[in-house]
Amino acid sequence: MFNHKNLRLLAALSAFAFVSACSGPETPAQLDAQSSSTANSGEMAAADNMDSCANNDPNRTALFGDLHIHTSYSFDAAANSTGATPEDAHRYARGESIPFFPINDKGVATGTTKIDRPLDFLAVTDHGEFLGERALCRTEGSPVYNTKFCTGYRSSERMGMMMLGTVITTETPVRIPEICGADGNLCRDFAQSPWKNIQAASNTANTPCEFTSFVAYEYTGTPGTSNYHRNVIFRNDSVPGLPVSYIDAPIDSKLWSALDDVCDIEEGCDYLTIPHNSNLANGRMAPYMQLEDTDEAKIAYAKSRLKREPIMEIFQHKGSSECINGLTTVFGAPDELCNVEAVRRMGEKKTYATRDFSQSTMAVGEASQVTTECAPGTIGDSGMLGAGCVHPTDFQRSALLVGLKEEQSIGLNPVKLGIIAATDTHSATSGGVKESAWVGAVSGEANPAQRLQPGLLTSGIDGNPGGLAGVWAQENTRDSIFDAMLRKEVFGTSGPRIRPRLFAGWGLDAGLCEANDMIAQAYAGGVPMGADLSALGENASDVTAKPVFLAYAAKDPEGLKLQALHLIKGWIDAEGKMNTQVLPIASEEAGADSLCKVYTDESFDPAQSAYYYLRAVEPETPRWHTYDCAALAEADRPDVCTNGQYPDTVREMAWTSPIWYQGQ
Repeated sequence: MFNHKNLRLLAALSAFAFVSACSGPETPAQLDAQSSSTANSGEMAAADNMDSCANNDPNRTALFGDLHIHTSYSFDAAANSTGATPEDAHRYARGESIPFFPINDKGVATGTTKIDRPLDFLAVTDHGEFLGERALCRTEGSPVYNTKFCTGYRSSERMGMMMLGTVITTETPVRIPEICGADGNLCRDFAQSPWKNIQAASNTANTPCEFTSFVAYEYTGTPGTSNYHRNVIFRNDSVPGLPVSYIDAPIDSKLWSALDDVCDIEEGCDYLTIPHNSNLANGRMAPYMQLEDTDEAKIAYAKSRLKREPIMEIFQHKGSSECINGLTTVFGAPDELCNVEAVRRMGEKKTYATRDFSQSTMAVGEASQVTTECAPGTIGDSGMLGAGCVHPTDFQRSALLVGLKEEQSIGLNPVKLGIIAATDTHSATSGGVKESAWVGAVSGEANPAQRLQPGLLTSGIDGNPGGLAGVWAQENTRDSIFDAMLRKEVFGTSGPRIRPRLFAGWGLDAGLCEANDMIAQAYAGGVPMGADLSALGENASDVTAKPVFLAYAAKDPEGLKLQALHLIKGWIDAEGKMNTQVLPIASEEAGADSLCKVYTDESFDPAQSAYYYLRAVEPETPRWHTYDCAALAEADRPDVCTNGQYPDTVREMAWTSPIWYQGQ
């Protein structure tokens, strides 16, 4: 099982926190109308409902949460050491203390941890792949408890993770016959109980108007040790009998098709998917994987993705997926903020640890690779090791350009993704993002000495506390937040609770920043982030018309003042080339409680397709590792505390979803 061919695949799993076509509208406008109608119907129902929240705000309010958390139901979670459950993740998110490291000699967590501020919403996303396998091997008296596989699985947490994890690093995953049976039904049967427990924890914690919890899970495809992961979020308590996992549907189009088959719309079932860590994908997040090279197949794929995958993670503990400098296919000046918490840099030599699990000693080795661009038409592997080639779709900014370019070919944009962020904590510490109080996300990060070591994958000193998801919703309910995600009126932050907003229109008032009803006017005269800026209609031939943007952000109430607003523009020029530009539209060196700017894009060309998103930036602050270094006695501090290999500061940020314009 543990052969030399799989050496690098196994290295990824040894420490990583695992880390079909449907009919629809024929035009982008119709697709957007359908999406808007779906989202608005939920909100209108909430508004008409006698139980609608007393603080329902038609101009929408900012809510913060985490849609990517793992507990002891996940096969690779540090929570397996502390015993943290989905109930613990919810308690932590709501401001209660939960058991945490250190672990005593009896295997009991003797410490505690607590979030600095409660969250507004949560989705526990334990891996859907091995719920039954783990239950079978961990439940004494199960039909396969005493098999050789289960005995080896229980020999150590890491070995158990490895034995299961090798299943999902292939492109043709199958359940393990020794424990699941030839048809896999034994594992499906034993997955029922943990899946019901996960649902119960969410449904019990969900408190409309106060705290929202979504039933959810993670789809954990890792072909070629590249990241192909997605979180699946359900609107309400109407969910399938079991998660559709990577083993069941090893490609995105099959995932949506399979979910459509088991998600009973007549019972109110609805779902969306959220890709994450595209920075480690080696091009596998590109559209049309394993599809026929025909316009018909591409259009069908785009329809499914536009309906089911509205947003992506731009930031989490395994790094930033906003942008990378040095792509030869994207034209634009380098952006220094692309390097903040970047785990991939073009031309950088990456050295990573390997382990040979074919030996009983699990011997440690080392390998190196320089990060390069994927050759045209190819994909890579080993992204989960920080290795392999980089593709434009690995990063949000260039991926959005790929979508604009493809729209010119098939008439639909298959990479039309809004923006959130998350922690991906595997320690049940949902939303624990404070740099000065980070307690680690994965196994091997339980104390400062461990966190300061180079980790396999993007852990240890290469990791970070992660970020938060933000939504602009009318109220704190499942429907309202889910609808916000569908219409992409969402944002992500690298941790602070910055509240950014972006609107665009053809005639927004230049004095809007001073207006008492600024947001109401912006909704009335323009479109919010996540939407399309439509053409001018009968005035579409007016080449002098320019889009006007209202860009606004308010600081974290308990954080630093804001220093700058950047409007990021991406467009396809007349020659079909992909371009990006960072436009510094507002700044305050001394910092400000809020920044606001009405900005006109004077370089706008109505013939060119484009997108725009807003980035709000704080001043430099100490990176998490500086606090851990200070916590150790000087003699105990590792080299990373003094050698300057890692920056001592970070720039915390928030990103809005884009606004799109289709060239005429």
